[in-house]
Amino acid sequence: MKKFKLTVEEKQIEKDLLAGVYRPVTGKRLEQVKRMLAARKKDQVMTIRVNSDDIRRIKEKAAKMGVRYQTFISEIIHDVAVN
Repeated sequence: MKKFKLTVEEKQIEKDLLAGVYRPVTGKRLEQVKRMLAARKKDQVMTIRVNSDDIRRIKEKAAKMGVRYQTFISEIIHDVAVN
């Protein structure tokens, strides 16, 4: 089994999990979470031409947020689509 080095945040989550801090999600809340996850499912591929400076800036912003730039772009598109 491959060993992973956990971040400080991940170690805290593991500690809280073992301490019983988290509770199972059931009922209406579970259904809501399922719908939210389904809405985030990526099932379409898109190819577009984008200005290289824009991509560089998006990559910088994504890095500051600690997410991959493709995920960041996907979230931006989702926010525009639903709002």
